[in-house]
Amino acid sequence: MRDDPDQEAEDGEALGRIGAPEPVAHLAIHLYSLRELCAYFLRLGTVGFGGPIALVGYMQRDLVEQRRWISREDFAEGLALAQLAPGPLAAQLAIYLGWIRFRILGATLVSIAFVVPSFLMVLALSALYLRFGGLPWMQGAFYGIGAAVIAIIARSAYKLVRQTIGTDRLLWPVFAVNAVTTAWTETEIVWIFLLCGVGVMLLRGWPRAVSTPTALGLAPLPAWLLTGLHGTATAGSLGTIFLYFAAAGAFVFGSGLAIVPFLHGGVVEEFHWLNEQQFLDAVAVAMITPGPVVITVAFIGYMVAGPLGATVAAVGVFFPCYLFTVIPAPYFRRFAQNRPIRAFVDGVTAAATGAIAGAAFVLGRRAIVDLPTALIALLTLAVLLKVRKVPEPLVIVAAGVVGFIAKQSIYGSP
Repeated sequence: MRDDPDQEAEDGEALGRIGAPEPVAHLAIHLYSLRELCAYFLRLGTVGFGGPIALVGYMQRDLVEQRRWISREDFAEGLALAQLAPGPLAAQLAIYLGWIRFRILGATLVSIAFVVPSFLMVLALSALYLRFGGLPWMQGAFYGIGAAVIAIIARSAYKLVRQTIGTDRLLWPVFAVNAVTTAWTETEIVWIFLLCGVGVMLLRGWPRAVSTPTALGLAPLPAWLLTGLHGTATAGSLGTIFLYFAAAGAFVFGSGLAIVPFLHGGVVEEFHWLNEQQFLDAVAVAMITPGPVVITVAFIGYMVAGPLGATVAAVGVFFPCYLFTVIPAPYFRRFAQNRPIRAFVDGVTAAATGAIAGAAFVLGRRAIVDLPTALIALLTLAVLLKVRKVPEPLVIVAAGVVGFIAKQSIYGSP
């Protein structure tokens, strides 16, 4: 499950090309049922490795070019909305494609079909982790995996800088301020994100003459449904989980890894739901399963409050994404090219990219604890930068094996 763009220097151009109308004759749109559309997204959510750019590419290839269910114009419009609004890119595009013909029902069922497979995989891995996390072999594996995750986050920040900032002199200070702030405070500061968006909007986004469009009681449940690392959850703690992850989901601009610094500040520093190693393990679990990386919140929710906590966390983080898609969808054609809105999104995205870079530094200090973990991180980063389209799940598994062997060889036990 990698929400980090997989392409190299042309990642930025890839998004521009995907969904762009091509100079070919108009293709007739074939009729399809809601059941067929949901079945497609259920399959994509099950086998869709490769990150958001790859997932978007699969949708264009399958739904626009091969099956001809979606017009090029509708696809391009959905992609633009997904880029402008906060939330994981591929999930928002899937929701919009469900909305095109079947409106709210289609958007709802498609979002469920797309997310549920990866959610169930994370749920199973969470149960295994909670049951066997104390075993030496798993500790040894995550000794190497944690270092590899740092390299993946660093590579993500590097690629996002090239894709979203490039040579833009206005966005570089935004990136730098947020990178330093996140590294220094070891948490995210939401108001800085918003301030960056407003600042960029005012400095370059506002035209001289703007034409604006007119415009909980909890029934008794089995204890195992609510049991995590800290015992049995209550209705109050479930409410806290939902509100926290909903707030986090409302500020995921750009790559889904932008949510990592947000989560670290709350999950580790504020609520103390997980320690540093468990948080890195949560990110690693997200990396080895298909779908958006923000589904890592299901792992965190499971650790806090069992299966029900995982469900509440997942619903919370995707709920804003859903609303930010279905609410503006009927009006998006009128707002898509609004210059101030695009400038605001550019500013927030640059801020999120800086936060990812700062998070790599913060988490790296915890995960890279000795020479073997430093070597694993450096080797992983070199492979990711030099080997084109290397599957990140394979990298994570390889790092786990190397970490297990290294810890057993050096410390006498895994």
